Amino acid sequence: MTKKMVSQLSVLAASLMLAACGGGNNAQSTAPASGETAKTAPASSSGSKTLVYCSEGSPSGFDPAQWTDGTSFDASAYPIYNGLVQFPRNGTEIQPALAEKWDISEDNKTYTFHLRKGVKFHSNESFTPSREFNADDVVFTFKRLSDPNFAFNKAYPTEFPYAVDMGLPDNIANVEKVDDYTVKITLKEVDAPFLQNIAMPFAYIGSAEYADKLEKAGKAADYNTQPIGTGPFKFVSYNKDSQIRYAKHADYWNVNDVHIDNLVFAITKDSAVRAQKVAAGECHVSAYPKTAEVEAAKKAGKINIIEQSGFNLGYVGYNVEKAPFKDLKVRQALDMAINRDAIINAVYQGAGKAATNPMPPTQWSYNDTLKNAPYDVEKAKSLLAEAGIKEGTEIELWAMPVQRPYNPNAKLMSEMIQADWAKIGLKTKIVSYEWGEYLKRLKNGEGGAYLMGWTGDNGDPDNWLGNLLTCKAKGSNYSRFCHAEFDKLVNDARVLTDKAQREDKYKQAQVIFKEQLPWTTMAHSVVTVFTAKNVQGFEISPFGNMRFDGVKVE
Repeated sequence: MTKKMVSQLSVLAASLMLAACGGGNNAQSTAPASGETAKTAPASSSGSKTLVYCSEGSPSGFDPAQWTDGTSFDASAYPIYNGLVQFPRNGTEIQPALAEKWDISEDNKTYTFHLRKGVKFHSNESFTPSREFNADDVVFTFKRLSDPNFAFNKAYPTEFPYAVDMGLPDNIANVEKVDDYTVKITLKEVDAPFLQNIAMPFAYIGSAEYADKLEKAGKAADYNTQPIGTGPFKFVSYNKDSQIRYAKHADYWNVNDVHIDNLVFAITKDSAVRAQKVAAGECHVSAYPKTAEVEAAKKAGKINIIEQSGFNLGYVGYNVEKAPFKDLKVRQALDMAINRDAIINAVYQGAGKAATNPMPPTQWSYNDTLKNAPYDVEKAKSLLAEAGIKEGTEIELWAMPVQRPYNPNAKLMSEMIQADWAKIGLKTKIVSYEWGEYLKRLKNGEGGAYLMGWTGDNGDPDNWLGNLLTCKAKGSNYSRFCHAEFDKLVNDARVLTDKAQREDKYKQAQVIFKEQLPWTTMAHSVVTVFTAKNVQGFEISPFGNMRFDGVKVE
């Protein structure tokens, strides 16, 4: 970067840091209209501690039930909300959160949750809670996820793709308030990963009282833009593509685990700029650097570098409902025309491992007998000819606009795939959109070939196979893949409690995946996070999320 660019960055970051010193009030703002200036709160005392996180993109919104992407979960679920149960920051075992304990019936269909007392919700300029968290909030949250006729769903009609992909709306038979601090959820069928599923952000608990107030005021959609939760930080303001501000929730039920007074997400899409800001002390934490930036940071020695094998997968997806991708021979040709090794060397630069299956090798039930088709340009040409695809046919390849753990450089990957597919006679147009728009369009079935990936959310194979590839999984099944035998194996495995039996079915399902090729699996990456030297307690989650409870700035 030029000296002028560095100077401009320093000025911008300084203004962010000054703005971040506020947050002690309840001033709110959403993304300002064109030409407006984002609202900021007045500065608080000089003794407050602020952490600035250089995030990679803007969230789709602040209602975690609506979204499936990690960028949105990082900005909404983890700072603002809590679940009944949760995963620790550095682990995969279920632990209590808003439910202190739970009982499971002998038939494994009824879960009775005993709720934590004394939990307080946030407040903002338009809402001050009149009561503490109780069973009504749990009933509201799960009724909203499972009942399309629920009153709030009519006031604020939206979709809940993750809940649907997990099969919850179809499987929840009843949500019952036993008393103020006891809730019973009954399922129609056994759901082996149920507890793991509801530890995920889409099932985090909202305020029934706040929702009722918004509904009566005709402002139900504010639930997504002016969030109220029980989490460690309360939402203060959001300036789209610029910054998100949060303040410490002083009445948080686990307040001894919150050491930051103000949390700022400085939205910085360029990974090189993020790295520069951490090195300059202008951001405290940033994630998803490119390998060259990691090597430069190691040589400079100015920051902490945390690295961990990622529980993730980057892939090229194919919309199997669209021509020419609906033809298996075309998908096979595209797959074997990609020089996977060359792309991994260039894009991941030593921090990626070639992927074969639709899950990482560390996921139990991984089928290690499967192999990728060899790189074979001539065979790929032959398959295209058999499918009737003429030389010069034009296709689109959608490229992600952000860096994610599973793909540190989607632009470069798309350009290399474009060159590979040119060798088999295809003209490939690279297309991209803003991240939220990119996901929305993929969900609507607009994409053809596209770059995407996934970081496991709960350690269960269903999170990969069921959530991403079954017929009902429209939220994240961007390939529109629907295969009866595959579906039966995955859905049958979901209702089994015997792990060995589940594992066998998942391994069989992976064989079908590899035969049908809705994706070309590319790589599993190493996850890297930069932190300033004065940051303590930050840990990389196995599931790739960014959490700041438990983190200190000295």
